[in-house]
Amino acid sequence: MQSINPFTSEVVQTYRECTHIEVNHILQQVGQAYLSWKATSFDHRARLMKNLQAKLIENRENLALLMVSEMGKVRREALGEIDKCALACGYYAENSEAFLRKELIPTEASESYISYQPIGTILAVMPWNFPFWQVFRFLAPALMAGNTGVLKHASNVSGCALAIEQLVKEAGFPENVFRTLLIGSAEVKFVVENPLVKAVTLTGSTPAGKAVAAAAGASLKKSVLELGGSDPYLILEDADIVTAAKLCVTSRLLNAGQSCIGAKRFIIADAVYEVFKTEFVRLMAAATYGDPLDPQTTIGPLARTDLRDELHQQVETSRKMGATVLLGGFIPVGKAAFYPPTVLENVSPGMPAYHEELFGPVAVLYRFSTLEEAVRIANDTVFGLGAGIFTADLAKGKELAEKGLEAGCVFVNDFVKSDPRLPFGGIKESGYGRELSYVGIREFVNVKTVVVK
Repeated sequence: MQSINPFTSEVVQTYRECTHIEVNHILQQVGQAYLSWKATSFDHRARLMKNLQAKLIENRENLALLMVSEMGKVRREALGEIDKCALACGYYAENSEAFLRKELIPTEASESYISYQPIGTILAVMPWNFPFWQVFRFLAPALMAGNTGVLKHASNVSGCALAIEQLVKEAGFPENVFRTLLIGSAEVKFVVENPLVKAVTLTGSTPAGKAVAAAAGASLKKSVLELGGSDPYLILEDADIVTAAKLCVTSRLLNAGQSCIGAKRFIIADAVYEVFKTEFVRLMAAATYGDPLDPQTTIGPLARTDLRDELHQQVETSRKMGATVLLGGFIPVGKAAFYPPTVLENVSPGMPAYHEELFGPVAVLYRFSTLEEAVRIANDTVFGLGAGIFTADLAKGKELAEKGLEAGCVFVNDFVKSDPRLPFGGIKESGYGRELSYVGIREFVNVKTVVVK
């Protein structure tokens, strides 16, 4: 297992993969730690979680640089990711007890209530694109609920995985409450099947989600999946075009476009199509790709050259089938895994750019003449993670958000982002279940009914 810097193509570190014997030993240790951890008070857990929050802040620069070296994230964004992890730790430290407090339910019994209890060790299978945030949005609620956790991270960010385990230890959590497993994807099924693992959460591709869900289902274990997305953004005729274009470009280029909830499809009213296109392409063209440590760099390289090449193939195939490339659409000279900001139009059903997730800085523009047509285009996808609407008519925006667009998260006059206070997740092939907020912490607990006559 290797971490390779996608900017320099140099090997950052080589890691030895755990054997089955080592994996089983770690799971036994984590399972044993659960027996005492589940009995701790919320106050105790909260103190340790706030320690973890402080450790993140204290080490934010080094942790950010680790992300930069392993997957190419621009330093500015990497620092922001660490800050967001710290925010989640503080949020769950302060609110978990209230989220899991006993709920009285009036019945004919003398007392009846819902009790939320931990269930054991949770396996987290996480991707490389947000190597800290996607772990912490699982880790903070899981540990605060009294569960223990094991992490199977993407192989190219093994350094980040081990750094998270070390942070948990340094924060004072008991030994083996949270551990990292250095294993490949082929070994996930083996871990899921272990009786000490009680549930699994995965963030990643739809095929990976289906495989993990099948393994979990075969063992009758709960799973939460946050998978791919092809988020549509509707630009209505009355939208503030300058603001809409700026926010749409920001969303599309965040993390070099490697975001499940990045804006990917832009569905624009006929009356403002040309003016939006002009401004959108201008802003995309103004973005600069380069050294992720350079403050002037807008976007860094993609995480791996094979991912860059796959993205280019999607663009090229779509172009050959009739799509128009307005900007970008080429592989830059050099060893870094760069892909330039790219804009496509005249994309139609049958093309990869129409049906598939474009996991990189590639945007697709569509036009519509009626609102019904806009909603049809937006929903004509297997995905359903996020969506956006830009309009001056807030009543219309809210109605479209609630009743029109098929997605787990819809933002009006802003781009989609995750927030510890709000549930996060999708529908259709974007997965099921929710992370974050009080909803997320209740995914991996036993919702126990207690009745006293």
